[in-house]
Amino acid sequence: MPLTELLFSFRGRINRLPYWIVSVVMFLFGGTLHQLLGGRGPEHAMSSGPGLLALLFFAVSVWIGLALQIKRWHDRDKSAWWALLNLVPVLGTIWILIECGLLAGSDGPNRFGRDPLQAPDSQA
Repeated sequence: MPLTELLFSFRGRINRLPYWIVSVVMFLFGGTLHQLLGGRGPEHAMSSGPGLLALLFFAVSVWIGLALQIKRWHDRDKSAWWALLNLVPVLGTIWILIECGLLAGSDGPNRFGRDPLQAPDSQA
């Protein structure tokens, strides 16, 4: 899967490895950006150029996070509507961590596409 499709598309399926790799990279980059900006909170985001950069990073990272998560829901053969669990405090986060981060996807092709762990030429 091309990187732009992985990061910005809501279609298809991904397994746990790319989900975790991109999530960790985004977390580390966001933490580094936060420290470079002096550890200021969101109330300072609009007061400076670097703060605007942080706000842009936040918006893009939300999109990327949703794209990754929806593709993981698809890999579990579940609708993108399950991403609404993000709105449920604490329990929603725990559920998402377990379903998207720890549990394997469905075996073989499903309604959202081919199994990302199968080679492209070995479709059933």
